[in-house]
Amino acid sequence: MQIVETTNEGLKRAYTVTIPAATITSKVEGEVKKIAPQVRMPGFRAGKVPANLVKKLHGPAIHQEALNTSIREAMDKLVADNALRPAMNPDVKLTDGYEEGKDAELTVSLEILPTIAAPSLDGLKLDKLTVPVSDEAVTEAVANIAKQQQRFETKDGEAAEGDQVIIDFTGKLDGVEFDGGKAEKAPLVIGADRFIPGFEEQLKGIKAGDERTITVTFPEDYPAENLAGKETTFDIVAHEVKAPAESKLDDDFAKELGLESLEQLTGLLRGQLEQETAGLTRTAMKRSLLDQLAAGHDFDVPPTMVEAEFSQIWQQLIQEAQNEEDPAAALEEIEAEKDDYRKIAERRVRLGLLLSEIGQANGVEVTSQEMGMLMQQAAQQYRPEDRQRFFEYVQQDPMMAAQLRAPLYEDKVVDFLIEKAEVTEREVTRDELQAAIEADADGEKPAAAAKPKKAPAKKAAKKDEAEAAPADEAAAEEKPKKAPAKKAAAKKDDAEEAPADEAKPAKKAPAKKKAAAKED
Repeated sequence: MQIVETTNEGLKRAYTVTIPAATITSKVEGEVKKIAPQVRMPGFRAGKVPANLVKKLHGPAIHQEALNTSIREAMDKLVADNALRPAMNPDVKLTDGYEEGKDAELTVSLEILPTIAAPSLDGLKLDKLTVPVSDEAVTEAVANIAKQQQRFETKDGEAAEGDQVIIDFTGKLDGVEFDGGKAEKAPLVIGADRFIPGFEEQLKGIKAGDERTITVTFPEDYPAENLAGKETTFDIVAHEVKAPAESKLDDDFAKELGLESLEQLTGLLRGQLEQETAGLTRTAMKRSLLDQLAAGHDFDVPPTMVEAEFSQIWQQLIQEAQNEEDPAAALEEIEAEKDDYRKIAERRVRLGLLLSEIGQANGVEVTSQEMGMLMQQAAQQYRPEDRQRFFEYVQQDPMMAAQLRAPLYEDKVVDFLIEKAEVTEREVTRDELQAAIEADADGEKPAAAAKPKKAPAKKAAKKDEAEAAPADEAAAEEKPKKAPAKKAAAKKDDAEEAPADEAKPAKKAPAKKKAAAKED
């Protein structure tokens, strides 16, 4: 085999590789001998089919497999002999004019990972902004749960804003009942905005035993096309009117939630609040840490990795823009900031490579037990009958395993660095901590980890998760199929790792077609 380097510029490498015809032929002969005992052909006993007939019957397939094997081995030798660390899979092309029986000539181009000097961990300084959880905050959390578990008591008289009515309703379009527009003894809270616009408002003043017909127009964007923008009527029968009842925050209230006592409920809520504020504290520390690393290290990164990272960001941005009220304006806005997002992609790749280098230099690793837990968690998103196939896929595909491992590996490297840093603890309010996080978000702040190749489908990325594109500790040796990119942020200046749902509650999913009268 002959290997000739044709390009050596920065992180770019190119080679021509010649695989002798004899090498390929030898593999063909070996494959023929391997499969001959299993070949069945009329007129011959099992295992006695002559090699020339086996080759005639399966020749093209055998030759193609031999050629593919020869190319894979050539790539392994190229990487090993030249001590290369491919950033992504090499681009390998078989030159035109190749025929069976001739030498195979390949052109190979690739980008390599940069050589990064082991960074010094001296001088890292971090502020640990802590927020004590007050009794008032716990009390407020209990009150919020009570509000969510609102009780109602039957009352006499007319229904008013905030009251609950128990009704039967039948929806009609042009006098004909439509699918999904009928329910019996359905509870509805007036003013909760759970039904289509105008529905709840027209129930004010209704009393138990009343019957009335109301007219409503479905929204233009309603999921059921036969109802979208259409005026309909609903025949209403009111069974009961209920007024909000005050929930007593006592042991009985806690027992209604499946707990033993109010003390247990407040303890659980305090722990939850402490976990949330601890997550915010870590977010602030991680941001500061990554900013210090980014400021102290500037090295070339493989353009293909940056492009792959940018593509992940851009695709997410396009998807989110299309879901905005004015998609055209949203697309125009992100298009104007395209260069900024490309810089974010470069920063993320650089930080990912840097964290990988630090982790490898200091023995940070994801254990087999931790990897097993990651696989179990990911497999839950598949049907039970498909989970074993998922496990096998991860075990057979090094890049899939690396991408599944990468977010945890990044967290472990960050934790290692926080332990090495000089940490000054300072007590602040929650508002001050949130303000500090938002202030740090004014710079180039990338966002969350990308889903692995062929991984289970997940919800769209939060725009406030991790910042560095995680380069896993084994990535350099695994010839990745694509960059260990991360999910994109919706906005380039959002936070990287705020706990989910901290800033605001998630919106409810839009109504399905069968729930014609409901807007939730």
